[in-house]
Parts: sequence; C-alpha cells; structure tokens
Amino acid sequence: MQSDIGLIGLAVMGENLALNMESKGFSVAVFNRTTAVTEKFVATRGKGKKIAPTETIEEFIGTLKRPRQAMLMIKAGKPVEQVIGEVAPLLEKGDVLIDGGNSLFIDTQRRFRDLEGKGIHYIGCGVSGGEEGALKGPSLMPGGCREGYEIIAPIFRKIAAQVDGESCCRYMGPDGAGHYVKMVHNGIEYGDMQLICEAYAILKNVLGLEANHLADIFAEWNRGALESYLIEITAEIFRKLDPDTGKPLVDVILDKAGQKGTGLWTLQSALSQSVIISTINAAVEARVISSRKEERLAASKILPQPQSPTFSGNRDELIQAVHDALYASKIVSYAQGMELLGAASASYNWNLNFGDIATIWRGGCIIRAKFLNRITEAYARDPKLHNLLLDQYFTDIIAKTQHNWRVAVSTAINYGVAVPAFSASLAYFDSYRSARLPANLLQAQRDFFGAHTYERVDKPGIFHTDWMGDQPAQEISGPKPTSKRHAGE
Repeated sequence: MQSDIGLIGLAVMGENLALNMESKGFSVAVFNRTTAVTEKFVATRGKGKKIAPTETIEEFIGTLKRPRQAMLMIKAGKPVEQVIGEVAPLLEKGDVLIDGGNSLFIDTQRRFRDLEGKGIHYIGCGVSGGEEGALKGPSLMPGGCREGYEIIAPIFRKIAAQVDGESCCRYMGPDGAGHYVKMVHNGIEYGDMQLICEAYAILKNVLGLEANHLADIFAEWNRGALESYLIEITAEIFRKLDPDTGKPLVDVILDKAGQKGTGLWTLQSALSQSVIISTINAAVEARVISSRKEERLAASKILPQPQSPTFSGNRDELIQAVHDALYASKIVSYAQGMELLGAASASYNWNLNFGDIATIWRGGCIIRAKFLNRITEAYARDPKLHNLLLDQYFTDIIAKTQHNWRVAVSTAINYGVAVPAFSASLAYFDSYRSARLPANLLQAQRDFFGAHTYERVDKPGIFHTDWMGDQPAQEISGPKPTSKRHAGE
C-alpha cells in the first residue's frame, strides 16, 4: 500500500508531524537514517497507525503515491544538502520535495532553482509551534513553486492550526519566501521573549515581587490585550516549583541563554536592506551578553551599582506602566518585523501578503497572540501600509500607553535594571515620530572630514563646505570632491 506523504527525520518534531498527518486521515511513510529510531517510533507512538516504516531512501521513495510528496524534518545546513543529494535523483518530474526545517532562505532559493531545473517542485516551509504545535496543529509558511504548493495544500491546510474556521497555512511566495517569513517570525519571537523578560526584571528587581505574585499578574495580563501563548506560558512557569529545593523553578535556572541562528540571520538581512529592527537586535544582544555569565559575575564585584532607594511609589501604577510598556514595545517589534518583510518582498519580488502572514500567525505558532487579529485588520484596511504604527488602531494604543511606557523605562534606568529591548523600542518610536533628527550635525561632520557633501533645508542641490576656510558653501553638480584632510568613513 502506498502512502500519501513521506517524512524524513524522526526527531520530536518529525514524529509529531507524522502523527498529526496520520490523525487527519493521511497515510505516512517515515524514514530515519538510524533504523532503530524508526523501529522504536512505529512500535510505540506510531503503533497501529497508518505509518509505514522504511529502511532505505529507495524504499521510502518507492512507497509514495505519485506525484510524490516527501518532507524533510532535519537539521538545516549540510544535513539537508546531503539528503537532497540522495533523494532528488530518485524523484520524477512533478514530484514535490519539502524542507520543513529552519533553513537559511538563500539556501532555499538556490535549491529551488536547482531542483526546478530538473522538474522537481521544491518547497521551503516554515513550521512553527514547537512539539505541541507539530502534533496538534502548527503554523505553516510554505514558499516555493506555486504548482507544488497546490499539490501539498490538501494535506498542509488540514494539519495546520485552525483559527475561526481558517487554516493557519497560506502560500507565502516563490523560492525562499516561506523560510524568510519563518526567519522573521523567529526574530519577532526573540523580541517578544526579551520584552517579557524585561517586564519580569522590573517587577522583580524594583518591586521585589515573588514568583506566585508574578504568576497572578501575567495570568491577569493574559486575559486582556496582551493575551498570547508566551504570556500564558510565562504565568505557568512562575507557578512551577523545583522538586529538589521547593523554590520556584525559574529562580534556580541559570541566567545564560542560547540561540540557534535565526535571530542573527534576521539581523543580517535587515542590515543588508537598511531596515531598522532595533527591538529584535536588542533581544539578540541580550542573549549574547547573558551567555557571558562568568564575566558578568566578575564585573558585578568591581563595577559600581546605582544608589537605588527602596521603591516608595504606587506599586499598582508601576505594574500598569510595565504592562503598557510591554504592549507598546510589542507593537513596535511587530511593526519592525513587518517592515522587514516588506523590504524583502520588494527585493526578491515575492509579493508577500501581510494580512495572510498575520492570519497564519494567529494559531499554532510561538508568537500567536490576540492582537494579531488587529494586524490582519490593519492590512485589510490598507494592504500597502508601510508601518503598523501609522494604522489608526495602533496609533491610538501608542497614544494611550506612551506615558506609562516612559515611566517604566525611566524607572528601570533609575534602579539600574537593564531593559535594552524596552529602551530600543521607545528610541525607535521617538526617532520615527520626529520631523527633525540630529543627523544634520552628522552630515556636517561627514562633510568636514570626508567631503561627503550635504543637502540644505532651504534650497535644492548638493553642497560642500571648506569648514576651516572662509569660502562660501560650494554647490556640487559633478562627482563629490576628495577631501584634502581625511577621506575616511
């Protein structure tokens, strides 16, 4: 009996996706390079289900219905390259090969071109939701050949999370679009997590709140505008006790975070396209400095601490201020992420649908949140919206939260609590809303040492000044002059 779809790679995500597919009525062929892993899976979690174990790649391909649909759930990079090299020669024109890992989008673009030239439809599909999402319904972000997507759509739209009767699976765009959207999703996830951590840091270090009180606060926040998966699990984390010590488990976890690379890729892409994602950047840097635990311990014994008094203000007002700072910063983070998607869409001719992206992020994925409905509505009002902050709904929220946002950030600064993502979000907002920035001085500096020229506010043209002489500004009509002093930068 032939299978509807095949899956290569039986780590937890692969196993759960296979079980998800089978539970939705599809027969699944599975292969893992270590045969013992396959045997264990079909003898335990896959027992009695329409899951066919295979021992070789040839047997795996031979069990699939035509046009074949084969999905890889393996580590990005060389492992994907190796398996594609083994699988592709066995596929026929019109078959579909899907990479469901976190591959770098430029790798997906290259593989897409190579395989399309052989008549094989290549799909780079972002899969978000972790272990639970993979099993019960993830958010799926497929990109690549549209014809190939139409072949896999009946399975993928059914196994994805469902919200308000809609599947959290939409076609993203050509070649690497799906993996790019997933990369930015992960960047936003970095920002969301760091913002929550900074809210926790203020509440704990300024107000001295214990874990049980923090759990109640986050549970309450999850019943309002901040309702989201990450806020929900944060409340649960604070309630968990360590069986060894009886203390809140969060208090005995080492403050040293890791990362898998998608945050860094997001930063690199943003830099290459001159897009500001300062909140995500701050979140990535926060993980980096957290990893330097020993160095921080040594520095804490040497560097001076702020002379912070015991908090004597209104505790409830500060809690509300932190709530509002978290909400406003979250909006900024998503605004930056969506702007990056817009820049990439234009650069790579993907024609991304931002309303669709917000829609599929409402369920299954890690950043699923109530306010994603508002983002969907914003793009329904204006599909070409350049920045979420300019949508009236979000403008109104910022107007209501701006004062408390500043209170939370200034309080953290006064008490020596590091809030890099809160601060970066607020600085972005203050820069974006400013009709005039101090870049006029910067341009003067650049012209002084490097003759880089400048424009004026009172008349058109490109100008250069001999800053140490008494000659009037020179209007430049040809190439920029070479500075006699320093042509640096």
